[in-house]
Amino acid sequence: MAKLLEQIDSAIDLHAMSVTDLEQLADEIREVLCGLLSIRTAHFASNLGVVELCLALHATFDFRQDRLIWDTGHQIYPHKLVTGRYQDFASIRTRGGLMGYPNPSESEYDLFMTGHAGCSVSTAVGLTSGDDLRGESHRKSVAVIGDGAFPSGIVFEALNNAGELASNSLIILNDNRMSICPRVGSVATYLDRLRSNPFYTGLKNEVVKVLNHVPVFGDPAEKLLAQIKEGVKAGLHGGMLFEELGIHYVGPIDGHDIGLISKYLRMVKDKQGPVLLHVVTDKGHGYQPAEKDPVFFHTPPAFEDQAGQAKILSKGSSPAYTNFARDAIGAAMRRDERVTVMTAAMCQGNKLEPVREEFPERFFDVGICESHAVAFAAGHAKVGLRPIVAIYSTFLQRSYDQIFQEVALQNLPVTMMMDRAGLAGPDGPTHHGVFDVGYMRVFPNITCMAPGSGQELAAMLDFALGVDGPVAIRYPKASAAEFDLSDQPIEMGKSQIVRWGTDGAILGLGPMLEVAVKAAEVLAAEGLDIAVINPRFIKPLDADVLEQVFDECRFVVSAEEAALMGGFGSAVLELACQRGWDTRSFRRLGLPDQFIEHGDRAELLAELGMSVPGVVELCRELASQGAEAL
Repeated sequence: MAKLLEQIDSAIDLHAMSVTDLEQLADEIREVLCGLLSIRTAHFASNLGVVELCLALHATFDFRQDRLIWDTGHQIYPHKLVTGRYQDFASIRTRGGLMGYPNPSESEYDLFMTGHAGCSVSTAVGLTSGDDLRGESHRKSVAVIGDGAFPSGIVFEALNNAGELASNSLIILNDNRMSICPRVGSVATYLDRLRSNPFYTGLKNEVVKVLNHVPVFGDPAEKLLAQIKEGVKAGLHGGMLFEELGIHYVGPIDGHDIGLISKYLRMVKDKQGPVLLHVVTDKGHGYQPAEKDPVFFHTPPAFEDQAGQAKILSKGSSPAYTNFARDAIGAAMRRDERVTVMTAAMCQGNKLEPVREEFPERFFDVGICESHAVAFAAGHAKVGLRPIVAIYSTFLQRSYDQIFQEVALQNLPVTMMMDRAGLAGPDGPTHHGVFDVGYMRVFPNITCMAPGSGQELAAMLDFALGVDGPVAIRYPKASAAEFDLSDQPIEMGKSQIVRWGTDGAILGLGPMLEVAVKAAEVLAAEGLDIAVINPRFIKPLDADVLEQVFDECRFVVSAEEAALMGGFGSAVLELACQRGWDTRSFRRLGLPDQFIEHGDRAELLAELGMSVPGVVELCRELASQGAEAL
């Protein structure tokens, strides 16, 4: 029973708690987290790892006045539990319930709605600067950022600026040796050296004091001793990278010792200038299965705890588009030694572990550095390789300029595999990949595609690797449609007529093709003969088939799991306007000009009129309007 949690109305209540109380509260929070995972999938290991850090922060600061930013935000569950949301916590990640990320509409303790990594330091420095300008320098801005997100380019841009401004920001580096998968890169190696450094803050200060009393003499002896002195200080002084940037480094300290964390937070709370506090934690701490396998338990399926062992409760489903993408990538790499793969810390999310194990020399996980991943791939393409960039649609937005400058402008054969294109379900608006159609199709040279089934996804990748220019392939976080679309080979800019009819036509892009086929079957039983078109290509469009559709069908509906503004339906309208086609009976189905909240994907699609009943109803309405006009 969560006795202490039930008594907390606000995080300010933690100020009156002893270390013993906070330790009990930590145990209660972990029990609640395990209970949640018996109901539904959610972020788990990352939340277990920050429980003590979260409690120590709220016990030290008053974040109604001070500022707290959780980088990425998927580790915010303990924070929500102690900021007045315990009673509603069971609703998290459900339609109308709490969001699984920070959400300012829920609480004054959440400043930004976040879901992408690396931006916390920039926003914290900006908050401090803004407070200074407004005469509120007593406020402290705190950014909590993981070591997986830390190598992001924007972090170093922020550190550079923080050191110059000498702002009173506190950066807490939550170092658990993990991103979603084990972190990679030379920054990770540097942090490992800091973790293993036996000269902790207190001892280092004493050694430096001794060195400061070493006398120096005239030249050249003076120069020699000065060099020795500085060399020893550099060797003993952990965090030299940050110190040279003008950021005071403290740590590393044990991130699961509430008393110790609180001590150091009090020590740096009023320190002038930017401070980086290096906190060492274990992802999955407090639940042994998650500690042993933090990758699987990052966002595990629902499970039941049985004597410290996790029994998975969810049932299997048909293979996801992600599985087909992984298998197609592996097959392409076996056929062609020129094929390479880049991902941005999402090897596990893209299910690419087998590819990484089979082709370690041609697989590149660059960390949470999407801009670098795309520019890196451009380098591969320039020397004659055929790189595949496998990144979620929502995260690929971070590399927009590199898609333009380094790939499209150079017309290089880089294939971008955009997983989670469409609604990402309970992850919500930060993760819905709904803007890629609009942001991709505007660039010259790029070919944009969307498969209507898992088998077609594999065929599209094979096609893309043969195109002498950039190609983007979008596919959803969903089970793949199982119907066979292979009777017509993929040709550049050619769509597929799945069935023909003249009462109306549905252009079902990607996963909406399955919805279109099922809707047409329902309407056929009502006497309406509806054509179903698998567009395959968003760019270039199949002008010949579209002309036939607009000429022969009484109405036309485009359906896409993407933003309507600038989307596939808009592209069809642009072509129709150019060709002079009659668009009075053309309707677009897609996502409106608003951010879509979190919830079950099927539930969200139904609310937006994009399920089978919604498409059927729209077609009935258009058919009746057409009949009245006759």
